[in-house]
Amino acid sequence: MTKKTTVALLFGGRSAEHEVSIRSASAIFNNLDKAKFRVISIFINKQGRWKKVASPLVSPNELSRGLFSSFLPWRNGGRALPVRADIYFPVLHGPYGEDGTIQGLLEMADVPYVGAGVLGSAVGMDKAVMKALFRSRELPVVKHRVFVETGWNKNPDKILRAVRREFRLPLFVKPANLGSSVGITKVRNQAQTRAAIELAFRYDRKILVEEGIRGRELECSVLGNDEPTASLPGEIIPHREFYDYSDKYLNGKTKFGIPADLPAALVKEVRRLAVEAYKACDGAGMARVDFFLESRTRRLYISEINTIPGFTEISMYPKLWEVSGLPFPRLVERLIELGFERHRAKKRCVTRIRSAS
Repeated sequence: MTKKTTVALLFGGRSAEHEVSIRSASAIFNNLDKAKFRVISIFINKQGRWKKVASPLVSPNELSRGLFSSFLPWRNGGRALPVRADIYFPVLHGPYGEDGTIQGLLEMADVPYVGAGVLGSAVGMDKAVMKALFRSRELPVVKHRVFVETGWNKNPDKILRAVRREFRLPLFVKPANLGSSVGITKVRNQAQTRAAIELAFRYDRKILVEEGIRGRELECSVLGNDEPTASLPGEIIPHREFYDYSDKYLNGKTKFGIPADLPAALVKEVRRLAVEAYKACDGAGMARVDFFLESRTRRLYISEINTIPGFTEISMYPKLWEVSGLPFPRLVERLIELGFERHRAKKRCVTRIRSAS
């Protein structure tokens, strides 16, 4: 019999997207072919402590109780969490999981893992840096400004005046480093701006103010390492003001166009821009690229890239690959293959360096 590949699923985590991570890990666990893969499930609680569990499907009580460990060898009297896996699969949305931190730990351990590396993850998490990179590659982005909390605390009225002067309504205020629409406000009148900024600063020291685009919200899934490919694009038709956390994960009233009803030329352009955005951020493994299609001008704008996109049963990333011919079980298997491929490529570079010296 062929030896099973041992996959360590890392999920939960310290971010505001903790619960979403559990849902994503559950869907991945359900779709991993148990004839090919042995799965080790590692839950990380909101305090950043680790514990092996039977699966992501266990109850919240079972996840939270019991003995947790630190991955640091000098904590807990030197006791480490004993995990031996062939490859690690981080399913940690948001800070401390999608931002390069867990990827750095896995790089230090010199083990294969699924998804983008340290740089691609960090850039994909920080919307301000991400948009700067997109602009440097002449990719279309929405008008925006970046503000930091220190400036806000010193002179909030100055920032409010700048926002009123520079942006038409509606506008969006969002944390620079978060996902799943947590901390985002759609501002329809200037009286809401102060509260929106204060909410965003609860989640990050750096925030973005963006011009609101009237039009359609599109998403495109990207898969691959150095030669990535893009899925057919999909469309989000929000039930609420915009596609917020409640709409994504709680009330289930959002409608989806999977695939989106678009002219062939526009489909081609969305897919091209998705791949270009992915390359600009040094993507690897997977990412979902989000777009706005402005109604009046028919212009496409890249909103952001998500390097660990939502992976629940209703999430766009796997659904778009399904309609593009790659079902969920094969998709997660392909991601694992790409993780091994990237690790082997890095090993070859190290070998060449050692040989040259």
